[in-house]
Amino acid sequence: MKIIHQTQAIHVIGLELRTSNQVAAQSIPAFWGRFMAQGVLQGLPNKMSDDIWAVYTHFEHAGVNNEGLYSLIIGAQMPVDSEVPAGLVRAVLPASHKAVFDAQTGRPDSVAEVWQTIWANHDLKKTFIADAERYASSGEIQIWVGIESPRAS
Repeated sequence: MKIIHQTQAIHVIGLELRTSNQVAAQSIPAFWGRFMAQGVLQGLPNKMSDDIWAVYTHFEHAGVNNEGLYSLIIGAQMPVDSEVPAGLVRAVLPASHKAVFDAQTGRPDSVAEVWQTIWANHDLKKTFIADAERYASSGEIQIWVGIESPRAS
């Protein structure tokens, strides 16, 4: 894990799923299948790269926890002024401190295990505003978790 300060908001346009942790194991894999089958990434003009972003946001208990409903938006980073095509939505990863975790390169199946490690870390002061998975076109996979600003010592 490394701590970064993301200095600018990241805007992602993509397909949205409203889900909860109780059904995520069933709903999220099927949603990824839908995203791929519909060719969402290929249909986004002006995307900033071929990286896929999966943003977890709109938490029912935003700022408190990830219990209850939340949105998963899978798409691409887009310029801030991009129009949102019909059937898609915009998610924003606000500028903030992030804890960044690496999953195994080229192994999307390793992401769930990394999330388990993240949720087991009770010392990490998570913000529960917007978290993300970044699937780089190189195969690199990172999980970005919003955290409170580190205190100066």
